Amino acid sequence: MIYFKDTTDFYVEEGTTLALGKFDGLHSGHRYLMNFLMKEKRERNLKSVIFTFERPPKDEIEKCAHNVLSTNREKEFIFDYVGVDILIECPFNDEIMHMKAEDFVKMLVDRLHIKSIIVGTDVAFGFERKGDYKLLTKMGPELGFDVILVHKKQFDGEDISSTRIRGLIEEGDIEYANELLGYEFFIQGVVSHGRHLGTTIGVPTINVIPAYRKILPPNGVYISRVRLQGKNYYGITDIGYKPTVGSNILGTETHILDFNKDVYDEDVRVHLIKRIRGEIKFDSLDALKEQIAKDEAETREYFKIVTND
Repeated sequence: MIYFKDTTDFYVEEGTTLALGKFDGLHSGHRYLMNFLMKEKRERNLKSVIFTFERPPKDEIEKCAHNVLSTNREKEFIFDYVGVDILIECPFNDEIMHMKAEDFVKMLVDRLHIKSIIVGTDVAFGFERKGDYKLLTKMGPELGFDVILVHKKQFDGEDISSTRIRGLIEEGDIEYANELLGYEFFIQGVVSHGRHLGTTIGVPTINVIPAYRKILPPNGVYISRVRLQGKNYYGITDIGYKPTVGSNILGTETHILDFNKDVYDEDVRVHLIKRIRGEIKFDSLDALKEQIAKDEAETREYFKIVTND
């Protein structure tokens, strides 16, 4: 996948089909839209392009950083995985922010040789968000592109949206959020050094500091699935501040079942599956170790793993 980021100097010579949007989380509704993108790519022999912004325009307009389902790095991984040819992560600078909707469309068509644009019914772009699918439909015949309008996908009678999923995650309803996402919500990062407490009590863990603005569920313990060094593992992930040992750093700490390797500085994805319990401050490390054993037993039962004993 070709990846344009930190630049407004993007250009594609081949004919393209383009999907325009924020794509936070790339949930099942987004991927429903992308089915049309991939269909255009195959049937018309076009390059598939995703155009999004480096950060949510809402951040700049409201002068406030909003939490996101997926970081830019995580979105890069997902788009590459589903087969997108070109990802454009455009800076939302002053020029772009004040560009009229018509000029924005002409810029994209000139630079990307667009033959079709796939958008949802709620698409909005250009200065003061005055551009919409009706404007695209009007400009299409003049500039030589088709518009494919995709209505929102629904689940349980409601639209699937990033806002809805963020709310579920903030409530700790990971299982329902995962149904709407169409995959297991994950935290991607690098294994970092912690206090090595887990090793001293016989429960080694990997630590990942979540990226800035990454939305997290409530503090507590979660059944998880870990992707590390090209393999999948089962795990127990604690999100929080580790009150038993007095830590004041919010992070994720995962005990990978039947795994005890040095993987510091390795890339990792921790997928959250189900919340087991809230965060607890224990009276002693022995009490903590006893609870971890219970969490491990519940996790093994969930995955129906046969222990090594």
